[in-house]
Amino acid sequence: MKNNIHPLADIQTENIGEGTMVWQFCVILKNAKIGTNCNINCNVFIENDVVIGDNVTIKPGVQVWDGVTLEDNVFVGPNVTFTNDLIPRSKQYPAEFAKTLVKKGASIGANSTIIAGNTIGKNALVGAGSVVTKDIPANTVWFGNPAKQKGFVTNGGKILDHNLKDEEGNAYEFINEELVLK
Repeated sequence: MKNNIHPLADIQTENIGEGTMVWQFCVILKNAKIGTNCNINCNVFIENDVVIGDNVTIKPGVQVWDGVTLEDNVFVGPNVTFTNDLIPRSKQYPAEFAKTLVKKGASIGANSTIIAGNTIGKNALVGAGSVVTKDIPANTVWFGNPAKQKGFVTNGGKILDHNLKDEEGNAYEFINEELVLK
């Protein structure tokens, strides 16, 4: 299987895994690393010090700046904004950019802003329009400005309240860091 790279994309890296699709008007700089079977939608910019795992979806209008790592199976919604400089100034650069980590299976809703230096935990869900200002634990649901925890989410995407119950009243519990039905 080959990559499907649109002829109107500017791809400077050779580090793109098999089966990855890159749509038109994307720019991917030379040191970026992108895994297999990813879907990089139109108008996405990916800087140099970026690592993207396998099966990642990045929707249109996203910029992935130096210092951002997206692990496997991450979903990044349209127009999500990552930052990497906590005190930005024109033509003044920090010695090192803050690192942001989005762990395996996490999803970030459209138009969210992820402030640099935070980790979004495994399978976590950040709702659309949120501003993430601190670490998000695994299997939790956060939204708002600033984002606050509103519940939990199973690996399969079922939303639970703060008491670990779904809409039908079924109770869940954490076993080996995974939410399972009691």
